[in-house]
Amino acid sequence: MLVLGIDFIRLLNRIFHFFPDFLQNPSTKIKYIFGTCAFTIISFIVFIGYANQCSPRIKKMEIKIAKKTGRKELRIAFASDIHLGIIYKGNRIKKLVELIDSIHPDVVIFGGDVIDEDIAPVIRYNLGELLVQITKKYPTYTIFGNHEYIGGHVKSQNYLEEHGFQLLQDRVTQIDSNIYLIGRDDYTGFRFSNIKRKELPELVQSIEASKVKILLDHQPFQLQKVVDAGIDLQLSGHTHHGQMWPFNFITQSIYELSWGYLKKGNTHFYVSCGFGTWGPPIRLGSKPEIIDLLLKFE
Repeated sequence: MLVLGIDFIRLLNRIFHFFPDFLQNPSTKIKYIFGTCAFTIISFIVFIGYANQCSPRIKKMEIKIAKKTGRKELRIAFASDIHLGIIYKGNRIKKLVELIDSIHPDVVIFGGDVIDEDIAPVIRYNLGELLVQITKKYPTYTIFGNHEYIGGHVKSQNYLEEHGFQLLQDRVTQIDSNIYLIGRDDYTGFRFSNIKRKELPELVQSIEASKVKILLDHQPFQLQKVVDAGIDLQLSGHTHHGQMWPFNFITQSIYELSWGYLKKGNTHFYVSCGFGTWGPPIRLGSKPEIIDLLLKFE
């Protein structure tokens, strides 16, 4: 980006000739100074981005749903895009476990991309044994993201289920008699498994309108269809909110909601910017998060 910016300024100079004389034909010394400045700026940005992704936070939220459930509230720990693998292992996962445990949730929900493509390092570092500390203590649900499919969804499915995750792949389950959890298969699944995911009306057709419906969908597309289906709350991830500025402007142009909370009609939406990162462990413009979500029922 710095190189492109400098070249753009040089192009403008060819048209308007605004460079001072010492920059028209810069000496080796001037080039060295500018190169050193560019390297320093890049190093500082990388350091800030790395330090930021090493400091996940718990984000507290409260949402009121105007339905009777027989209980006053439900506390959910929601995390998305963990990307377990080469980069995220060991101490990072221990931190995830500690943060979720500090919330004392009724249920734990993962929003897809728990595994980062290749499952081999997850097995090699025995990361599942750390995650079991969550799944043994709390009912833990997850869905597939695109990365589970990229790395081989069958192996990912077996590994997650062996370690206590309840995988909702185009499935509906009940948290209790009045609260339903609906997990959608990821859009990417059709490319890798040639199985088209079910339409949302098909998944919810047997659920009474008076019941609370919580939808898990990794990629937050077509929000209006979710509203039309009578969903009370959708939880998503995937976007990372661009992960590194200025890519957040791209995700904001693609998705109606790139990060954060939105109420559309009677449906609440939350899109997490994620706990982990894709590719380099650098995050600019957002902070890794776990959501402490308190649902209150009326």
